[in-house]
Amino acid sequence: MNFPNTRDQALESLREFSSRAGRYSRDRNHVVPGHGNVSCLSAAIRHRLLTEWEVAAAPLAKYAPSTVEKFTQEVYWRTYWKGWLSLRPQVWTNYLEGIEDHPDAEMIRQGKGPVAVMNDFARELVETGYLHNHARMWFSAYWVHVARLPWELGAKFFQDHLLDFDPAANTLSWRWVAGLQTPGKTYLPRRSNIEKYLASELLDATGLELLENPTALVPRNVERPEVTRASLPEVEIPKAGKVLWIHEEDLNPESSPLGDYRPSKIVVTGEFGGKSKLQKEWLGKALNDVAARAEKHYGASVERVDDLIAWAEGNGGTEVLALRPEVGPLYDRLNSLNEAGVELSLVLRPEDRYLRSFAKSGFFGFWKKLQSRMASGEFPLYGQRELF
Repeated sequence: MNFPNTRDQALESLREFSSRAGRYSRDRNHVVPGHGNVSCLSAAIRHRLLTEWEVAAAPLAKYAPSTVEKFTQEVYWRTYWKGWLSLRPQVWTNYLEGIEDHPDAEMIRQGKGPVAVMNDFARELVETGYLHNHARMWFSAYWVHVARLPWELGAKFFQDHLLDFDPAANTLSWRWVAGLQTPGKTYLPRRSNIEKYLASELLDATGLELLENPTALVPRNVERPEVTRASLPEVEIPKAGKVLWIHEEDLNPESSPLGDYRPSKIVVTGEFGGKSKLQKEWLGKALNDVAARAEKHYGASVERVDDLIAWAEGNGGTEVLALRPEVGPLYDRLNSLNEAGVELSLVLRPEDRYLRSFAKSGFFGFWKKLQSRMASGEFPLYGQRELF
């Protein structure tokens, strides 16, 4: 498996995948050794080495929109989840407050449970930082409905190891499996489904009898979270002067409205606390890449900083311009930055603001609106970039 951690590598992987994207709809649900039937671009997309809209646009150079519609949908699921959570940030806070360890969880995390394929998935997650989406669904459903463990603790297990960990996609997908995201709907790990889609060389039948007729753990009194942050402030971007802060949430500032900005200095940070060894390694290389690209693009000095708060305190506070972090761990630290004397101006990409307004209800309503805008040429807002 290859999880590109520079923009050039990610573009090359996108180029290679785009040539075979026409088979994605047919092959995507099959979990096979090496995961050659999916793009393995999720980490690059999550950290915005590539944007969702350029990834969705690339296969259209070869295929009709209808041929690659399923791939396009899967790309924009991530954008939808981010928009949905951005409108309801309290759902992220509730998830964090709900994390409590359980005595039976460590056995499952170590891959020592009664179902062999689930043990394999747990080990693959820890050893590679990745799981195929179908395996994620099976494992999370097993965790919640068969092992009867708290969904928040399972979501934290994924958070601690996935290279592509996304606060919105991870949290809301676990909520969906548990029957919280769409009230009345849960997802169950069924033996027949696993045997159909898991490659024979990966299939160990030990313990699958436990998944013959699983019973859903149905939550009670589920309420739909209300929209509590309907809008975000717009920031007027000056021409020059402030420090440009590049963070792990968006490692492609040159393609954003900040691309023409002329900063006095550039600071690049990554949040390494609590991350696994693989996550730290991937992110470290990605940060090195964006630092090199930023220095070349902006023609300003670049400083890699472990802790922006400590850096700001050492510099007596400063005016900082950055792309707005989405709801998640970095977003949670913004108040601390303000307290440290950092005067933050946060810019939201126009595409994110545009798509956020579509995410007030379910995905397929979001998709219909987006699909019509793409067909008319209204989206992406600046047209589809010629990448290749």
